Amino acid sequence: MEVTQPSFPRPSEGATFTATADIIASILRAVKNTSDIIFSPGRPPQAESSGQLVQLKIPGVGVLTPEHTARIAADLIGRSTHAVDKLKQEGSCDISYSLPQLARFRVNIFTQRGSCAIVMRVIANSIPDFKALNLPPQLAEAAELGPGMVLVTGPTGSGKSSTLAAFVNKINEDKACHIITIEDPIEFLHPHKRATIHQRELHTDTPSFGLALRAALRQAPKLILVGEMRDRETIEVALEAAETGHLVYSTLHTIDASKTVERIVGVFPLGDQQAIRMRLAKSFRFIISQRLLRRAGGAGRVAIFEILKSTLRTREYLQKGDGEGKSLLDAMRDGENEGMQYFDGEIEKLIRSGAIDMDTGLAASTNPGNLRLLLADLLEPQSGIPSFELENTPGPPSEVAVPPEPDLDLEPHY
Repeated sequence: MEVTQPSFPRPSEGATFTATADIIASILRAVKNTSDIIFSPGRPPQAESSGQLVQLKIPGVGVLTPEHTARIAADLIGRSTHAVDKLKQEGSCDISYSLPQLARFRVNIFTQRGSCAIVMRVIANSIPDFKALNLPPQLAEAAELGPGMVLVTGPTGSGKSSTLAAFVNKINEDKACHIITIEDPIEFLHPHKRATIHQRELHTDTPSFGLALRAALRQAPKLILVGEMRDRETIEVALEAAETGHLVYSTLHTIDASKTVERIVGVFPLGDQQAIRMRLAKSFRFIISQRLLRRAGGAGRVAIFEILKSTLRTREYLQKGDGEGKSLLDAMRDGENEGMQYFDGEIEKLIRSGAIDMDTGLAASTNPGNLRLLLADLLEPQSGIPSFELENTPGPPSEVAVPPEPDLDLEPHY
């Protein structure tokens, strides 16, 4: 039975509209390094590249109406009754979508002002590796098998999934072991190499992360990848898995290592928080936080990483909580010889090398005041400390026309 979206209006009988797959293919051909595609009523189709939105003039497609976006949503959802029900009941749903031999997408469909809008995140066809993502070399240690937990954190769109895919790919190439991933939805499709990989998708293969994690403990994996630690149950079972001899990878939407610890501990009742601190201190191996910053001149973006590694000092600070002169940030600042680094130190290096400009670096820093002091020799003495307002103030997206058949570039990118 064909599933439609009854909550939204459909195009009138006889109305013509370019096929959804053709629209998406045209966008990918028109904009190199597309990271996201947006369909919104009142706008033409839009693509994001290097952090900037551009509007596209596609033959047969003008400014989208609520009927157009409802049709696109129905095409993307297809026969997924779960997605239809969730959209009707909760106002949004997550699905995966693919165009054979072209691209795969992680899709979020949501309601706004009584109509439907769609955001599609492009997933590269090829599995990224350490070299392609320019990951810090010391992170290779995080791909070595051993019990414990590796967390990759950062805001949406910062490249967490790509980083985890590079870790899984390295283990897949180097180790003959069993790997289980639990994702919502599945993003990178990992083929069997030396390892055997089973990938489970939420709602298709399992009703929840927690249930899939508990089942994974009986499926003899060496590595368990959990797409996101969203709730207390998932965090609790992930800790249990790390404590019982498994390597666990997962992500959280937190801005740095310290906030990651606060987020994990904070989901538990006050009386349990000290015990969770102790368990996390013993289990974690790395907390890797990442951000994407616009390159100087606007030509693409550069990834920066904050790396907290499990050492005697960091385990003590995590267990006891931050104190004066005894914080996780202090440990990362002093831990360069142990493979650690912190955001502001990496931003300072990028500003001094000219990779990013001063305003961009200060806007993204953890402590702008301290970073200004580190960069005092670069500040203009005539004007004192300048005003650090972002140069590229958001405005209406620029427009580009879709060329006939430009080269398609779907290489892994941040």
